Amino acid sequence: MPPMSFIGLVTSAGKMSKTATVTVTRKIEHPVTRKLIERSKKYLTHDPEEVLRINDKVLIRNCPPVSARKRFKLEKIVSRPKAIGETNASVSP
Repeated sequence: MPPMSFIGLVTSAGKMSKTATVTVTRKIEHPVTRKLIERSKKYLTHDPEEVLRINDKVLIRNCPPVSARKRFKLEKIVSRPKAIGETNASVSP
């Protein structure tokens, strides 16, 4: 299989051991109406350190099969949303 990498959003993490579900969304053009349509696909991703949280934007890359359905591994975390308790220290009240 040729090397593939995708950027997606973590939709499920912490429920399975060393596994996270990443949803990859792409836009395609409808062949008749020429409108843009969003298509998405879920990939089970190997996360050995279990560092992923929901809504993390990540880069995943294909690898040899880790289990029956896991064919991708975590390459890096692109961005992570701020937690609810986090505030910006430079802002004064």
